[in-house]
Amino acid sequence: MGPVEGKCKYEEDIPSGVNKYSVEFGRQIQRFLQVGSRPNSEPKQLDCPGLQFSNGCHNFDRLSSVVCVSPADIWLCEAGKLLVVPMDGSHWFTMRLVVEQLIQRGHELVLIIPEVSWQLGKSSNFTVKTYSTAYNLEELNQMFKTFSDSHWNIRQQSLLTMFLDSSSDVFEHLFLHCKNLFSDPKLVEYIKESSFDAVFLDPFDMCGLIVAKYFSLPSVVFTRGLFCHFLEESTQCPSPPSYVPRIFLGFPDAMSFRERVWNHISHLEEHLFCHYFFKTPLEVASEILQTAVTPYDLYSHTSIWLLRADFVFDYPKPVMPNMVFIGGINCQEGKPLPKAECP
Repeated sequence: MGPVEGKCKYEEDIPSGVNKYSVEFGRQIQRFLQVGSRPNSEPKQLDCPGLQFSNGCHNFDRLSSVVCVSPADIWLCEAGKLLVVPMDGSHWFTMRLVVEQLIQRGHELVLIIPEVSWQLGKSSNFTVKTYSTAYNLEELNQMFKTFSDSHWNIRQQSLLTMFLDSSSDVFEHLFLHCKNLFSDPKLVEYIKESSFDAVFLDPFDMCGLIVAKYFSLPSVVFTRGLFCHFLEESTQCPSPPSYVPRIFLGFPDAMSFRERVWNHISHLEEHLFCHYFFKTPLEVASEILQTAVTPYDLYSHTSIWLLRADFVFDYPKPVMPNMVFIGGINCQEGKPLPKAECP
């Protein structure tokens, strides 16, 4: 199914090299999910033959994407086939809300998840493909308990202390699961033959980025932010330690000389931490892609950054055109309190 009544709209200001489908996909999420629907408006029935609409267009043709533009007011809508590579645990709670909304809007989504997980795939609404892991749920729970007992009860400690000792084996196992994914030839062949339009992913464990690069698919990253300033450095957004405080320090943007010195030390410590902490996923990526891989090789190929933040709450810094701020997307509308009856 090709473009229907109305016109396909790919805007002129999309940067060269950025996948246009992913740009529109990111904008659709921002417009339809951040506020749910346009304020003070009723659902409209758009005249697109063969398609069904509510507040957006639903295209049920698996192999094409459609952008419909209402003549009344410009609201982009399209349907596509997306491969979802999520992160387990609390990361999934927020991402799941977006996945469910995308399914309701007519997109076809397929989740690629490990057989052993805490929360992933616990819904009948998702199409799920699984791959085996080298651990069972009991072992995973025990590793995380060891990590939490060792660290969360201690108030003051550095990132290096928290993540780099022997009790952090849970991260090693989580990082290695991507190797299990590519060890499943049937799953790899399925992804290759399915003609996905894009990969919707959580960037923490890098597996989604590896999948996107391996299959040459545009990637849509869904995150609050990244350790190690991979976000700023891979997108070439300046973030000098002289002006932008490092994570967890709590310094203001107008730092004293002492605070700037400490900020530089923390910046060096952060890079040392990242070198060791992400060593395993980078080794896995290099093995899968058959070439030496750095974090910037993976993160710099991101088509769209969906950032669960708002720049007005952050330190002043430049952002790129493919960064879409969707702060508050995980906030649900409040319900009115019941009226209390006085005796």
